[in-house]
Amino acid sequence: MKILRISVLTAVATAGMALVGSAHAGTTFDAVKKKGFVQCGVSTGLPGFSATDDKGAWKGIDVDACRAVAAALFGDANKVKYTPLNAKERFTALQSGEVDMLPRNTTWTYTRDTSLGLNFAGVNYYDGQGFMVTKKLGVKSAKELSGAQVCIQAGTTTELNLADYFRANKMEYKAITYDSSDETVKAFESGRCDMLTSDQSQLYALRIKLADPSSAIVLPEIISKEPLGPVVRQGDDEWFNLVRWSLFAQLNAEEAGITMKNVDEMMKSADPNVRRILGVEGVKGEFLGVDDKWAYNIIKQVGNYGEMFERNVGQGSALKISRGQNALWNKGGIQYAPPIR
Repeated sequence: MKILRISVLTAVATAGMALVGSAHAGTTFDAVKKKGFVQCGVSTGLPGFSATDDKGAWKGIDVDACRAVAAALFGDANKVKYTPLNAKERFTALQSGEVDMLPRNTTWTYTRDTSLGLNFAGVNYYDGQGFMVTKKLGVKSAKELSGAQVCIQAGTTTELNLADYFRANKMEYKAITYDSSDETVKAFESGRCDMLTSDQSQLYALRIKLADPSSAIVLPEIISKEPLGPVVRQGDDEWFNLVRWSLFAQLNAEEAGITMKNVDEMMKSADPNVRRILGVEGVKGEFLGVDDKWAYNIIKQVGNYGEMFERNVGQGSALKISRGQNALWNKGGIQYAPPIR
């Protein structure tokens, strides 16, 4: 009876997978595949996440999120185009179809996930809001800044977090808002405000834009949870799945030790987990509507999650941010992906 039961369950599971694999792709998936590239909404210039280099090429974690999806869908990470968007423009651009996905340092919140017609596909950077001040102020904690003028970027979660923090600590402040991160950091540098508040990752990125980065320090307080990740429109599960599993493939690859350099050799691995990730055996790309080598293409052309992190914001970058919470779950962090099986 046990053998029969297992056989029946296997048959049901196989039938279910066949049904999923034969499902029709959604409108976004079909439209992206037809035009031959992925249109991604990125920031107007945030080092480490999405910014142009001295040759005009876009670089960063969010840029790589876009490239990973292109690699999975087309087998070519370069089949991408970018639309720079400030915080206030980003959701409208995605809702209207101006962009196909929004890999733009955007915080996943209840309101955004339930009221804007959007879906967050995962978290590619766990962050938290912090504060940056000039050293000459001589303060070591944000709690010393009651009555301060604070530079913030409009249209972000920063505004409510700031209000909550100062209210909870019975402090006063004056907010000075700007539309872009560049405007915000220029105002801070010119002395128009005592403090700049944003996600800690953004503070490190903005600090290197200062004429003298050593003149400013990031205070120790972290006052919020800011899970950042790629966003898509609701209503197209096939596109959502592809964006989500492109990130999960990078996380699974790092955990399995598969890198840009060794991925070809790993295709010969006897490890069943590695073989499933690389499409050699087991689950197939048809369930995502792509080639069986979809994850191989991501790893070969973009890298695993750790490689992407280190070159953009980690020790191989100007920001030199430690992995911290963004280390894998088995390395002291909280980054974790469901298995490819």
